[in-house]
Amino acid sequence: MPHTEPTFAPGRILLFNLLGALLVWSWLSPGLLFWTELDDAVFFTTNAWLSEDNEAWVLFVAAINNRLFDVISLLVLLAIYLWAMSQDTQRQHRLMRWGGIGFTMLISAVVIAQGFRMVVPYTHPSPTVVYDNVNLVTELVDFSTKDSSGSSFPGDHGINLFLFTAFMWRFVGLRVALVSAVFAVLLSAPRILSGAHWFSDVFFAALAINLIVTPWILLTPVGPGLARAITAGLVKARNALPRR
Repeated sequence: MPHTEPTFAPGRILLFNLLGALLVWSWLSPGLLFWTELDDAVFFTTNAWLSEDNEAWVLFVAAINNRLFDVISLLVLLAIYLWAMSQDTQRQHRLMRWGGIGFTMLISAVVIAQGFRMVVPYTHPSPTVVYDNVNLVTELVDFSTKDSSGSSFPGDHGINLFLFTAFMWRFVGLRVALVSAVFAVLLSAPRILSGAHWFSDVFFAALAINLIVTPWILLTPVGPGLARAITAGLVKARNALPRR
């Protein structure tokens, strides 16, 4: 692959885990109201923009919270993924290799999501559910959109977007990872702008989960080994196909 990391990097794992632990401490500490104040500031500021006087902005926020925008987001990630694949200078089995990486990423996303729900049985509703007399984008447009959730913690979109960024960093390099990080921020913003997520659902919870869990997948033999195993299976399956 074009970018290589140590098979096991305990120092980097410790660094990322400490950053994640610091985020968790900042959220749990009763003496610190940083996240509560930041969440309220972000929500009430952005919610005030959702008024009939800002019709263009309301339509924009409603559109980026429509299901169609999720498809656009997937296409953006696919474009980055194909770009990352094009950076792979090892031509032999390149498609199979990136198939292995992709499957490993999907498995990691499922394990992280399900594991978190088993280990941390906590969630909370979105700000539009918590507060009364707020602007709801669903009441301001006449097409399907999303502005609320009974379980917004943690932000699933954020978890997957940051996980994607981490995989790009591990298997490609910093340049593609930086582009991925920019789009992780942009593509996680719609739910925050509509009030369906608190700011901390994404930039505390999703980020902390990735800082704590993902290094144990990517900076140990687990992730790379699984990707190689899946790649080998795909290559074997392809070779077993009858030749024309």
